[in-house]
Amino acid sequence: MTDEKPIEESKTATRIERFAQWLMSREERRADKETNLDTLVKLNVLVSFLTLAMVGGIDAVRAAVMLIPYF
Repeated sequence: MTDEKPIEESKTATRIERFAQWLMSREERRADKETNLDTLVKLNVLVSFLTLAMVGGIDAVRAAVMLIPYF
């Protein structure tokens, strides 16, 4: 005698497993997206300071840096 699961029960388990995998992959994509967003913010700050240096000179950058609190 063999202990085989009915077809409907195995389909349900497979469907639940696929749903769980989909949820996990979606969460990983969201985490990657947040990391990319942090990188874009840092890049934006760098470009802003470079633009300020080109337009206002190095003294304007020094004044701006003194006004920013350090994290």
